[in-house]
Amino acid sequence: MKLKVFSYSQLNTFVHRLSGFSKLVCFLLLTTAIMFTYDYRPILLILAVSLIMMKIARIRYSQVKTMWMYVTIFLTFNFILTYLFAPGYGTEIYGTRHVLVDWGRYSITQEELYYLVVKTLKYLSVIPLGMVFILTTDPSEFASSMNGVGVPYKVCTSLSLTLRYFPDIARDYNTISLAQQARGVEMSGKAPVKERFKNVSAILVPLIMSTMDRIDLIANAMDLRGYGKSKKRTWYARRPLTHSDYACMIVCALILAGTIYLRVAVNHSMFYNPFVH
Repeated sequence: MKLKVFSYSQLNTFVHRLSGFSKLVCFLLLTTAIMFTYDYRPILLILAVSLIMMKIARIRYSQVKTMWMYVTIFLTFNFILTYLFAPGYGTEIYGTRHVLVDWGRYSITQEELYYLVVKTLKYLSVIPLGMVFILTTDPSEFASSMNGVGVPYKVCTSLSLTLRYFPDIARDYNTISLAQQARGVEMSGKAPVKERFKNVSAILVPLIMSTMDRIDLIANAMDLRGYGKSKKRTWYARRPLTHSDYACMIVCALILAGTIYLRVAVNHSMFYNPFVH
């Protein structure tokens, strides 16, 4: 079982040329809009924007294939568990009941189905945004951009190191996984799900140990170079904000404002109710 490396790719696209700071602001604005509503209209708009950004950034399916697999599994389980534990929650929210399949307590209603679909779309619209941010943002440039707008450079360095850990952990996972398979431990689809889960879980201990060793190594290297003694520092990968950065942030702010307007002035609730229109 191989985990694809999920890390920054250096390409010359419109999305890659944006500042790391503006991409973070756009990510926060759009995710806030998604969390603020259960109206499918702004959610579908944001999902469309994120998929268009993935296309512009030339993010290939092979880069995020494993991530999409886990996302699909998570969304499926979330859909089923939400229905099993709260089969009538949709009817409580929307105040009506239109039965599609009569199964007693677990009857399928239009309201419940609509609620579950919108909830799934909320999760589905956030994930591409995260993929675009991680795969198009240079950690060093992101840290310098954040420092340029007043964020302390120690915080910026911590954020940069966090982004760099994603591909490092993925590479360590692949290395340990291949070593285990060379010893006869089965992790492919040929093994039963229970056995495969057990074998994959066994990788966590050496993975955590290798990660802790890397943290210790980086901390010692930074101490030896006198990191943190000065109040300011210079950056090699500094990228100033451009008109494109400001335009993207304004568009995302307008989407958030439109979402708030729909919730407060139109729907008068977090939930858009199509059953009373």
